[in-house]
Amino acid sequence: MKCPYCGFIEDKVIDSRPTDEGTAIRRRRECSKCQKRFTTYEKVESLPLMVIKKDKTREHFDREKLMNGLLRACEKRPVSVNDLEHLVESIELQLHNSLQREVTSQTIGEMVMERLKELDEVAYVRFASVYRQFKDINTFMDELRKLLKEK
Repeated sequence: MKCPYCGFIEDKVIDSRPTDEGTAIRRRRECSKCQKRFTTYEKVESLPLMVIKKDKTREHFDREKLMNGLLRACEKRPVSVNDLEHLVESIELQLHNSLQREVTSQTIGEMVMERLKELDEVAYVRFASVYRQFKDINTFMDELRKLLKEK
């Protein structure tokens, strides 16, 4: 590793510890020439996950976009940001573990609704109304009837 201070390429690792819930390793290093310390992070390189949208266009999976949609659905609801972070992480992990490099937005939407239904039913209906593009009150009522039938 090249020292950021003097450019020397030899150093020694002083400390290593896992970070980001075990997905990366933080290493404290000391330059062999100038003795200054610096930190590096080591992370597994992952291939980008592409989302195929309804209009067949493709874009990179964006966890922030997913989180923003969930925040809107859960606005003024008793759902913590921590719960939403865990929801997004579980979906992202499931998508990466599927080993598919392309996934449809419909698949992601269904995964979100499945988990959101358990977390908060009102947020689920809000998300479903946007995701499924409810056209009128009857479509909305059909979704509510399905929800009540499951209970």
